[in-house]
This record gives sequence, C-alpha cells and structure tokens, in this order.
Amino acid sequence: MSDLHFTSDRANEAEIDAVDAVVDASLGPAVIKATPRLVIGGRTRQRERRHLLLPSLHALQHAAGWISPGGINYVADVLQVPPAEVYGVATFYDLFRVDDLGHSDDVVHVCVDPACQIADAAGVMARLAAEGKQVEPSPCLGQCERPVALFVQGRGRPDRVPTHVSPGDVSPGDVVGEAAANVPVGADGITASVPQAGDPRLRLLRRVGVVDPTGLQSYIASGGYRPLTRAFTLGAAGVLDEVEASGLLGRGGAAFPTGVKWRAVAAESGAKYVVVNADESEPGTFKDRLLIENDPFAVIEAATIAGFATGAAKGWIYIRGEYPLATERLHSAITQARDAGFLGERIARSSFSFDLEIRRGAGAYVCGEETALFNSIEGFRGEPRQKPPYPTTSGLFGRPTAVNNPETLVNVLNIVSDGGEAFARTGTEGSKGPKLFCLSGHVARPGLYEVPFGATLGEILDLAGGVDGTLRAVLLGGAAGSFVASDQLDMPLTFEGTRAAGAALGSGVVMAFNDGTNFDAVVARITQFFRDESCGQCVPCRIGTVRQHEVVLRSAATTAPAGLLDELDRAMKDASICGLGHTAGTALRSAVDLGLINLES
Repeated sequence: MSDLHFTSDRANEAEIDAVDAVVDASLGPAVIKATPRLVIGGRTRQRERRHLLLPSLHALQHAAGWISPGGINYVADVLQVPPAEVYGVATFYDLFRVDDLGHSDDVVHVCVDPACQIADAAGVMARLAAEGKQVEPSPCLGQCERPVALFVQGRGRPDRVPTHVSPGDVSPGDVVGEAAANVPVGADGITASVPQAGDPRLRLLRRVGVVDPTGLQSYIASGGYRPLTRAFTLGAAGVLDEVEASGLLGRGGAAFPTGVKWRAVAAESGAKYVVVNADESEPGTFKDRLLIENDPFAVIEAATIAGFATGAAKGWIYIRGEYPLATERLHSAITQARDAGFLGERIARSSFSFDLEIRRGAGAYVCGEETALFNSIEGFRGEPRQKPPYPTTSGLFGRPTAVNNPETLVNVLNIVSDGGEAFARTGTEGSKGPKLFCLSGHVARPGLYEVPFGATLGEILDLAGGVDGTLRAVLLGGAAGSFVASDQLDMPLTFEGTRAAGAALGSGVVMAFNDGTNFDAVVARITQFFRDESCGQCVPCRIGTVRQHEVVLRSAATTAPAGLLDELDRAMKDASICGLGHTAGTALRSAVDLGLINLES
C-alpha cells in the first residue's frame, strides 16, 4: 500500500493518539487500517469518515504544533483519504503548519486589518518581536472592539489551547505571558465589549452580562427554552408561518428572507441539516463571537427550533478557529443541553430528535461563504461551489440545508415567543426587527450595539460616544463594504437606506476613520486582504485580486493605467464564483470616488 503515501514517514505516538481520539469519538474504537481488501467498499467508508479530516488536522496541530508528513500519512490511512488530498486541505488554512519551524514557542498572531492597523498593530508586532516572541501578522481576529488583537497559538504543548487576548493598556508581552499561563485576560467586565449590557430594553443582547453563559439553569431562569416549548405548541408549520410573517432577513450580508429559506428546506424530503455559520471573518465584525461567548444557549435553542421547523434531525455549528472561548462555551453548553434533554433523542419529552456537532475552522475567510463552509465540514478544501443547485435543495453532504448565522437565529427566539407580526412592528418596512452593529475604529466606545432598524449612521456613532477627532469617512460592511463620507450621517442604516446611498449594510460593520488616517495604507491593506484570502479556484478572482493590489501599490510611485481598476472590478463582479470576487473591489472603488486615495497622481 505504499502508493497511498506521499512519503514513508510515520506518525509518532502522540500524533496517533490525537487522531485516534477524534475518530474514536465519532466512529467508535474500531479504526480501519489500510489493506488491499479496502478497495471493495472503500468509497463508502471514505464518505463516512472524510468529515473527520478537519478535526483530525486540528488534533495533529494541537499535539505537535505542526502537521508532519507522518501525521498526514496516518490520517490518510485512518480516514481513507489520499495523502495528497490531506496535504491539500492542510495547506488551505492559515492556522495549520505543514513545516516544522524548529522552535517550541507559542506563535502570537497579531491582527493587521484596519481597526488594529490604525491602533498601531505594526508597533505591537515590533515590541513582541523585540521581546523574543514568535510573531505572525494575521487578518482580522474578530476583536475589533479592543485593538490591537492577538491570538496565541500553542506549539508543541498539548496542554496549551489557542487563546484570544488583547493588549489594551498593558505591555503586549505581559498579556501574552498571562495568556500562556492560563490567567484570565481582560477581566474588566463585558461592558468593555457590549456597553449596553444590562439594558432591559434590549432584545438580542438582553441576557449579555446578566445571565451566566456557562450555566444552563441560569439561562432557563431567564426564560430560556420557553421559545422551544412555544414552537412545539405551534407545530413546524406554525413556526414557519411566524418566521415568514416577521419579515426576518438574514443578518450575514446577503439579507435573504429566513422564512423563505426555511420553508424551502421543509418542503424537501429525506435527511436535512441545519448549519450555524459562525465563521465571521469579515474585518470589523465581532457580533457573533460576543453572542456565542455570552449567550451560547440561545444560539443552541434557536438552532434546535430551526431543526424542528425544517424537519432536520442534525445540526452543525461551524465556528472560526480564532474563537477559542466561544468554542469552549459552545462545547459546554451543548453538553449541558444534551444532558438535560434539550438535545438528542425525543427532546423535552417530545417526538422530535435533534443534535448538534461543532466544526472548528482553521483560518480561511472564504469559508464564510456557505458552500465553501459545506466543503470544509465535509473534509475538502474550503472552495465555493457553483450555484445552482442551492443549499436549500443540495447543501451539506448533498442534502437540503438551512444556513443562518447566530444573529439571525437568535432573532427567531423573539419571533416564536411574541409572534411574527409583533416582531415586524419594530424597524422599517424593508428592514424589520432589531440589528446588531459592530462599532470600531476612531470612536470613543468601540463595541457591539443593538438598535431597532431605522437608526441613522450619526445616531449610531453618537451611541458609541462619537468620533475621536474629526470624522473623515466610515467603512460600512467591512472590507467587502464601502466607504461613506462624513456628510452622510443622516443615512438610515437599513437594507433599503444603505442601498439607496450606493452602499451596503453587510454584516453590520461601522468602522470610523478620522482625518488623521493614512487611507493609502488602509486601502492597501484591504486589497492585500482579498489577495491573500482568495481561494484561487476561479481565474477572475485569483488574478484580479492580485492585480488590484498591485494597482494600489503602483500608484504610490507612478500613475495607474486609466480604466484598469474599472476593468478589474467589472471582471471580478461578472465572472467570479462567489461573493469574495464580487465585492473585492468595492471598498477600493468607494475610496477612489470619495477622494480618500488618488491612483492617478
């Protein structure tokens, strides 16, 4: 069977134990080894096992600090996946390493995207390097409310888990040291990230800072699982009616009607799935992280209701690899919910069975796209699929799938409890209900804010204490969004309001920049982000993002060719497979149009 191996390397004992623990937990202790007889029925076994590839690679990385050739060979044998494909998946993700760096130190990832860039990420990296730390620049780490963000990835120390920290007002080295010693960092309260915490008028955030996120009984005492009981009373059809009546639109950026999506999945037969897309990697976005960290049971309950309404018996939560605390709390909450009968067979003594499984990403922005996410869960490279077919008919494992992000799902709890019509009375005609906004950049109180749809850009900035300095521009929707000028503060932050202004609401990013900002550097970083995060599957995006970044860099020394930027943007929008290519040039084009940068001088 040597043809299965791309080298003759063998896994060491620690690597074998790490992979076996993953496989045994899912398939039981019988681990199939490669023999010639596996040719018969091998493809069936491969399909049954391949979805364990991503957690197996995480186990190898955690055990040794990198993914060795021997580890790859062992995973290939156990899961019956060709070694070249295992290697291809391992090299797709930023958090995995397939080369031995020759040291045993933790790796400190430092965010260099706009919110942290303008907070002196470069200086933090320099200070950490001077202190002898192993430092790597990182795309957005989802901690934009507390820059400069750090993510510490343990290397060669199985007892060290990845840690999310922020230096704040102390030395970066001190913060990293505390994290490495498993000392809580930033214990100054949730109000630093959610300034409205404790306000009884809130809907989505009403439990944040009030309920113990690690205790099921605390959640139940706050009214938790009453919506699920109400859903059982309404029946699946009744839940679908209420969600449709609410007018709830997806909060991840695409703004697709949730009720329409759920009803389409419900109409399909056979096995179905619910997927919680918690891979929020859009620079400037951190709402789902804070929801999961502080209200994990709400996300689990809402996903369960989605399963009930659509007829799905299994759900998956795909969470980005840079969210260790959120992942830990989800694991704990799922275990507690299962032990209490709120997950598993015959939930809450009903005839409905539903369970959830977590998949942790490994650093790939494109996996926020739903079909790329499916591929990642299934054990393939996280490359988007062509549409149609759409996920409602052919999604995860080729089955009908309802995909929603945590914010969208948590809204469903209010809809089921109070009714769709009551929910629809909040907001505007085209944007109903409350909305979470991620405020960052040059604002006095960065953090997560909840307002009813209809609030203006100026009102939301005032809610965050206003702008530090003189406002020059605001980036709406993150790197895939648009810059808007300081004279557009009366713009309603609704789907229809931003559309009318030629912008997009996206995932709710509001990143403010004052007149002291070096926009050349900010825009160059945004174009570099898309260059690095393109999966490379389609030519327009693979080449277009590189050329776009080159145009921005070239303009610092010479004049950009007239019309080249427009041609690149048009080609990517017209011919890219997924939204990454469609929006990769949006922020750049808006920066040029507003005069924030000049590519022709």
